[in-house]
Amino acid sequence: MAINSATQVVTGTVRLSYLNVFKPRQMEGQDPKYSACLLIPKSDTATIKAIKAACEAARLASAALFSGKVPEKLKLPLHDGDGEMPNGGEYGPECKGCYVLNCSSKSQPGLVDRQVQPILDSTELYSGCWGRVDLNFFAYNNQGNRGIGAGLNNIQKIRDDEPLGGKRRAQDAFTAVEDEDDDLGL
Repeated sequence: MAINSATQVVTGTVRLSYLNVFKPRQMEGQDPKYSACLLIPKSDTATIKAIKAACEAARLASAALFSGKVPEKLKLPLHDGDGEMPNGGEYGPECKGCYVLNCSSKSQPGLVDRQVQPILDSTELYSGCWGRVDLNFFAYNNQGNRGIGAGLNNIQKIRDDEPLGGKRRAQDAFTAVEDEDDDLGL
């Protein structure tokens, strides 16, 4: 399959949430997938504009999926974090002031740090940290469910932040102990 550069986007810095990038997760009735939810600050107008253009390019390239006709309207993957979720629920407070985009892949995404060195430690990438994400957008038509999806290709971690979901990372909870004779309060 040829890669359409018009449907490819590398985001600006976004907050990562619901990260499943070291081990795929299986939803009921679906194949296991790696996934992430991106919280894109509304102030990042360049990323929002690029995503909207890539979604439109994917829609225009979708004629083969829809009996040779390009549909006028498809479900889009970009949602307003200040509004309602597509299922009618309410977004969490971490989504306020952001657009929300879910992306996934059947194959593991490339994971790198600021210096583009591979991230192998699963504690380094967590829900709440910030990064840039390489995405591809595509049209889908599954049993009457029609829209534009976001494929997860790669993630570059940019910086740490408070973990989302209430669990602290061990390295944020403890300090190094110099030697075993240190007074640990026992």
